[in-house]
Amino acid sequence: MDQNEAAQKVIDELMKKQKSKSKFYFNDLAKILDEKPRAAKKVINQMVQDRQLEYWSSGSTTMYGLPGTGKQAAAEHED
Repeated sequence: MDQNEAAQKVIDELMKKQKSKSKFYFNDLAKILDEKPRAAKKVINQMVQDRQLEYWSSGSTTMYGLPGTGKQAAAEHED
C-alpha cells in the first residue's frame, strides 16, 4: 500500500468514528493500517507533516486526530 492509499484509509476510518471519538492513540491508527509499528509510524508521521493529521498531547499521552476536530479544537482558538 502506498502513502496516498494508506492516508486515505486512515482518513476514511477516522471520519466514520468522528461522532464518538476525535482523538486516537498510535496503536488505533496502526490497527487501521494493519501494519507493523515501524511502517505505520512512517505513514502517520508523513500524514502529520502533510497536515492530514495533527498531534494532540495531554502532557503524558500523545494522540492523533483530524485537524480542527474535537472539543479541544474550539477552545484552542479562543482569545
